[in-house]
Amino acid sequence: MQRLGDRHRPATAREEPIFVKHYVLLLDFSEAYEARRAEFRDAHLKRAWAAADRGELILAGALTDPLDTGLILFRGESPEVVERFVRDDPYVNNGLVRHWRIREWATVVGTDAASILRPA
Repeated sequence: MQRLGDRHRPATAREEPIFVKHYVLLLDFSEAYEARRAEFRDAHLKRAWAAADRGELILAGALTDPLDTGLILFRGESPEVVERFVRDDPYVNNGLVRHWRIREWATVVGTDAASILRPA
């Protein structure tokens, strides 16, 4: 498993390893999303970039054709990192998201996978 200390801060002898998991936040947009997102976009992006700067948010964006879902990839010790983000998200709190859900993603391939698995 990848440890947060390996990539995001220097590890000290006293520090316990922090095992990182990946979480996906899926946002189901309301019918008002496209018409109203400009009102809240800067506030949403400010929070998203702050989470990215902390090393919590990896990628974020909208699925298109149709424009109906947002997908945000997080890393953290628990889903709490995602819950903190979504609890105060301007899109969620202003009715642009009708439903959201958090899913743990068991990543196994790629240099940033939480649990790298290689063929035998």
